[in-house]
Amino acid sequence: MDARLRGHDVRAPGIIGVAPSSPRRRGSRSKCSIPHGLNDFESRLMFTITKQFAFSASHQLCGLEEDHPCARLHGHNYIVEVELKGATLDARGFVRDYRELGPLKRLIDDEFDHRHLNDVLGHDHPTAEQLALFFYEWAHDRWPEVSAVRVSETPKTWAEYRP
Repeated sequence: MDARLRGHDVRAPGIIGVAPSSPRRRGSRSKCSIPHGLNDFESRLMFTITKQFAFSASHQLCGLEEDHPCARLHGHNYIVEVELKGATLDARGFVRDYRELGPLKRLIDDEFDHRHLNDVLGHDHPTAEQLALFFYEWAHDRWPEVSAVRVSETPKTWAEYRP
């Protein structure tokens, strides 16, 4: 649907990368262009992207009361969500290309999926909070745009690390 029909003027300040277009002629190729300069309004915008990764693993939290369910060996289907922010976009129009996050998927698949997290992290407190910190530090070392990591153990619970 044309942005103007949704109540947005495509020429309005703050709409980055969108420009009015003329009708395409049959057989003509479209030319992609990314705006080069940002005006003052646009420079205050912050772009946020996220990508989710999933794995299954077991853990046991030590030091809890005997009757605490997490004191027993158990497992979760984890969701890891990595958030990246940038005030500007690269020449392709990205904060960062999602495909560049492939090394994180490989780490999760190779080192975390179907593993015992106490062994993987090397301690007896492999909480969602500890996982969020671990994945944040690992990812931020590679991609400085990483601004937060969230880890879910269940569909209703999340831990987040955001410095």
